[in-house]
Amino acid sequence: MKSLILLLVILKCLFATAQYQDKIDFVRGDIAIEPITNEKRIEGTVTYEFKVLQDVDSVFLDAHDMDFSLVRLNDREVAFSNSGNRISISKNFKKGKMHKLKLVYSCTPKQTVYFLGWNVDGINKQKTPLTNTQESPAKQIVANHKQVWTQGQGKYSSHWLPSFDDMQEKVEFDLNIRFDAQYEVIANGELTSDTTNNDGTKTWHFDMQQPMSSYLLAFVIGTYDNQELVSKSGIPIYNYYYPEDSLRVEPTYRYSKRIFDFLEGEIGIPYPWQNYKQIPVHDFLYAGMENTGTTIFSDGYVIDSTAFVDANYINVGAHELAHQWFGNMVTEKNGNHHWLHEGFATYYAYLAEKELFGKDHFFWKLYGTLNQLLEMAEQGKGESLLNPKASSLTFYEKGAWALFMLREQVGDTAFHKGIESYLKKYRFATVTVPDFLSEMEKASGSSLSDFKEDWLVATELPYDEAIKTLKRHSPSLQLNLEMEGDYKKTHYKVDYVHYWNGSPSIHLKKHILEKYEKTIPDDIIQLAFASDTVPIRQMLSNASDVKKYNKLAFESLLTDKSYVTVENALFKLWETYPQDRKNYLDNTADIIGLPSKNVRLLWLTLAMLTPDYNGKNTKMYFDELDSYTDGAYSYTIRQSAFFYLKEAFGLTDLSLKNLIRATDHPVWQFKKFARDLLKELLTDEDYKKRIETVSKELNDEELRYLKSIEY
Repeated sequence: MKSLILLLVILKCLFATAQYQDKIDFVRGDIAIEPITNEKRIEGTVTYEFKVLQDVDSVFLDAHDMDFSLVRLNDREVAFSNSGNRISISKNFKKGKMHKLKLVYSCTPKQTVYFLGWNVDGINKQKTPLTNTQESPAKQIVANHKQVWTQGQGKYSSHWLPSFDDMQEKVEFDLNIRFDAQYEVIANGELTSDTTNNDGTKTWHFDMQQPMSSYLLAFVIGTYDNQELVSKSGIPIYNYYYPEDSLRVEPTYRYSKRIFDFLEGEIGIPYPWQNYKQIPVHDFLYAGMENTGTTIFSDGYVIDSTAFVDANYINVGAHELAHQWFGNMVTEKNGNHHWLHEGFATYYAYLAEKELFGKDHFFWKLYGTLNQLLEMAEQGKGESLLNPKASSLTFYEKGAWALFMLREQVGDTAFHKGIESYLKKYRFATVTVPDFLSEMEKASGSSLSDFKEDWLVATELPYDEAIKTLKRHSPSLQLNLEMEGDYKKTHYKVDYVHYWNGSPSIHLKKHILEKYEKTIPDDIIQLAFASDTVPIRQMLSNASDVKKYNKLAFESLLTDKSYVTVENALFKLWETYPQDRKNYLDNTADIIGLPSKNVRLLWLTLAMLTPDYNGKNTKMYFDELDSYTDGAYSYTIRQSAFFYLKEAFGLTDLSLKNLIRATDHPVWQFKKFARDLLKELLTDEDYKKRIETVSKELNDEELRYLKSIEY
């Protein structure tokens, strides 16, 4: 009996996973939706046209937690079954026939569609950063970015649209979205019209001309302006931004057109979609997502010119753009072939950076990721690229290395020929790794069985072969490896000046400062401080012992055009020279920093920890720091604010409430941080009592996690 029950459970689980209907071909999908923000609900209609390839007795679509008010097959209402995960229509469908299926539905997505900012009344007002000369805080209006956006990674669009939890089903979708006319609506495809309705709404009509997997469907609703560029091949490029960020457009989207033109030329196949859009959103789950023609990315990459050296959008933007060919146009059949998405996007993004920043940048980046992979392998955690459960490091970085080494083996001409043949043959279709290797073998005229075994199948890392290749291409890496040999042979007595002067490479000099900090002579330190290169000077700001450096030289780092450098230098100087704390704080009082407000949050903390520093403003400083735990701010700001409060001052009732709310945040890293911190605070009796008190002011949804744990 137990074995029978177990078998039934297994069968149920298997049925619940993605299944491909190989006897049915869904050709078109016409979607019309209206997001209802106050209920976090989607009202929708979708009409599919499908062709029967072989006789079959049912058709299904994946549909999670949806209510269907109407189901019509060929303009007639039809009986259906709804399992909660799937809607099925049982009927004898004959080979060769075309059918039209219309579904009217409603759903409240538990994932994939994110409604941000709609439960906040009006606009949040927070205190502005204060300068040391201000008597009282001014008020800064913090834009409450009311947004709706999607993230359908892998197979999850079926949480807002009856669709397909399998990448193999490719459909030509058109999308119509009805929403408040005051907002901008952005989605896949070309905006063919936006119709004004009598109730203050508009309906935006988007047309796609080529088929795609449904997980790549996307839309964004928010307040945006856009910059329009045109690629060399004539493709419109729309770069979106919040109206208040107009001065950040250039540094954020710097090189976007150049990257587009480079990738189109390097890949050798025309960009496959009608246009390309890039849209920043608040609290995005990842760095970016390559929806078809419509990359959504974290607004943490919306930066000013100073931040460009610290955290720019270049690699993320190039990676997501490369996916438009590798992943979107040509799509893996299943997770066993995930290398064909992430390894390719990572490799071509590195090539784009090579085009922008040079060969030295490219080879040192590969060297860095090779050492990460080596460390993983030495820990016994090496993975095959054909393992569908491999880590991101494997799929992205080992995947990029595999392509780099494949190109080394077959040569540039055969590599380009094979890539073009592969993309042409499987255009708008799904593929496997053997499909790709077959095209590369044809192009090169040689067997790739050894390459497949060494780089795709094996869990070990061909480190020695990779290092030899890097040494052959990069003089600065060759010099670095010689220096490492000297370091071991001479017991740390290395002529660092010889190696420093032996190459103009910024990356070699950064490496010397980072790896050999405790043994390098003063001559190297002086050369580094004398450099006008921000990345080299940034390494100095990480010094473990500031006192061994010239004080005036180290203080000069506070004026560098790098927010990371300023943050590091401010903390280390404040810690090392207590008598000069007031000067350091005065000189950095107006600096906010990265989008994460890294400098400002540190400054507020240090200002309050400095005795007699603007004592009349201490409460204002504390209120500002406390306010940054609010949901109006990005999770990176909130996490740092929680950290500083806990470590230095303690959490207020306001920040405790914000912490409880954060335990259900969509970004899993921040959610985990909030849950771990809440658990830690609950071990303290005073905090426990206060948490129980403030929780009475929160609703059931906000308290869901707190109620689920024992304390």
